Amino acid sequence: MAGVSTKDIKNRIRSMESTRQITKAMEMVAASKLRHAQAQVLSSRPYFELLYATIHEIVASTEDFSSPYLSRQSTGKALYVVIAGDRGLAGGYNSNILKLVMEQLPGKQATVLPIGKKAVDYFRGKNVPLFTENYAEATKLSMGDCFSVAKLLCKSYLSGEFDEVYVAYTDYHSVLSQTPNLLPLLPLKREAVSGKAAEILYEPSAEEVFHRIVPEYLGGVLYGAVCESRASEQAARRTAMDAATQNADDMIADLRLKFNQARQAAITQEITEIVAGASNG
Repeated sequence: MAGVSTKDIKNRIRSMESTRQITKAMEMVAASKLRHAQAQVLSSRPYFELLYATIHEIVASTEDFSSPYLSRQSTGKALYVVIAGDRGLAGGYNSNILKLVMEQLPGKQATVLPIGKKAVDYFRGKNVPLFTENYAEATKLSMGDCFSVAKLLCKSYLSGEFDEVYVAYTDYHSVLSQTPNLLPLLPLKREAVSGKAAEILYEPSAEEVFHRIVPEYLGGVLYGAVCESRASEQAARRTAMDAATQNADDMIADLRLKFNQARQAAITQEITEIVAGASNG
């Protein structure tokens, strides 16, 4: 800071104070959105658990049950539904999930269905084939959109367009803890839904009920993943903006110290010049 005038330091202090106001406001907005996102996470889990339990019962109660949803010979044609954010300034939220997916792509004929502008821009820049960009804005994705995506996934899977379907999202644990996660959607693993269940009569048949409920189940999973990701994004943004605000506070304190030192040095210089002038006179 040597040679910098007090006016320059003052201007930098004003600039940092403006930056601090912005980061503090963004932190408060993220905290408000986080409370709403947490409520969505809690409300979406029971629906998913009910669908999962129903699929569990159907498969467990049917000895000779067979379905293309339960088995498929893999040829490496995989589809990844990737949920990221529409904006940055959220710490490692976007980069962590995008990096996780990129690590899975080598050796596969991979296609990505991006949710979130950051995912669209990233995979387009990497020249990864995109299945559709109709759901590019994560903030506008509704529950109905999730079920539309699920039906699209099931149709493409049953037609043989893809042998494996995954969803990449960020698990929300707490304000300070969010984990990128890759969840297999199709085919469903028989061992994951096996087990003894009560004898239940399904009409017209267990297989028909199963085929009808799988798209609903996937829609519930996708909606749950979206809710988890939204909560994770707001938590990461709140943490990042809090850290930025703390850094701004530290820089302002440091600049004020340097300002006082520069002002004191200027005063001392003026006194020295006055004394020297008086002595020469």
